[in-house]
Amino acid sequence: MSTTGGIKVFSGSANRPLAEEICRELSCDLGRSTTARFSDGEINFQIEENVRGADVFIVQPTCPPVDSHLMELLVQLDAFRRSSAERVTAVIPYYGYGRSDKKDRPRVPISAKMVANLLTTAGAHRILTIDLHAAQIQGFFDIPVDHLYAAPVLIGHYQANRFPDMTVVAPDTGGAERARAYAKRLDAELALCDKRREKPNVAEVMNVVGDVEGRSCLIVDDMCDTGGSLTKVSQALKAAGAARIHACFTHPVLSGRAAQHLATSDIEQIVVTNTIPLNSKAAELDKIKVLSIAPLLAKAIKSIHEETSVSSLFV
Repeated sequence: MSTTGGIKVFSGSANRPLAEEICRELSCDLGRSTTARFSDGEINFQIEENVRGADVFIVQPTCPPVDSHLMELLVQLDAFRRSSAERVTAVIPYYGYGRSDKKDRPRVPISAKMVANLLTTAGAHRILTIDLHAAQIQGFFDIPVDHLYAAPVLIGHYQANRFPDMTVVAPDTGGAERARAYAKRLDAELALCDKRREKPNVAEVMNVVGDVEGRSCLIVDDMCDTGGSLTKVSQALKAAGAARIHACFTHPVLSGRAAQHLATSDIEQIVVTNTIPLNSKAAELDKIKVLSIAPLLAKAIKSIHEETSVSSLFV
């Protein structure tokens, strides 16, 4: 679908600093709009400039409070569709409800599919996202999905700040493919943890598979919610004789007591991206370093607008 109008980037309330940074990368102004709430909490949104025939990009991760930010995005999509924008791309750096991607127990929803339906019905023509919890979520959409990876940003950081005897660690068997890719790019060894989860947000590490004794370990994951898994993985690595422990993940959800868990853990440094703004408790932790994914998203937005390939960014 080619667009004849100009590019326009708008932001929801979830991560406006990221949207502003993207606009600086693109050398364009952030679109003018107003988001407010009625006294009963309903969202009141208005576009304050003409978008007829425009190629619109709405930057809105569905991070906590997830329901509020998701509903805000749906309202925005509907407004742009009704305002005759030629194409509307939902830029969702963090895709909420992504963990509910399969019916693995009786009588449970596939929430990731439901959210995909909502976004499409509301008016999204395209989705741009980063590090989905499961790649198959792309198949839940009947519209194009550009699924980027934060790996180039995170790996670039560790290539510039190497530490000796590195072993990349997958916190569970599901993350083995991601960890293997990092290990290959960083010329490091690979290990993984066998994790058994008895109930949501409660994890127990049973065993470390691989030799980590005396080595510098880098735990790699797509997100961190409560910090329970990450803390227990670090404990298991320490018990197995790891000399140093670092961690990196794309989405710093860090809900509940996550900041306290990480502050007292054996992890020396945690590197994350700004797909989600750090909450106030996490922002106080000296061991957390935030890298920007704005240049990556800006390149993707430019390519989508110009109808050029974005495959070079899928690494």
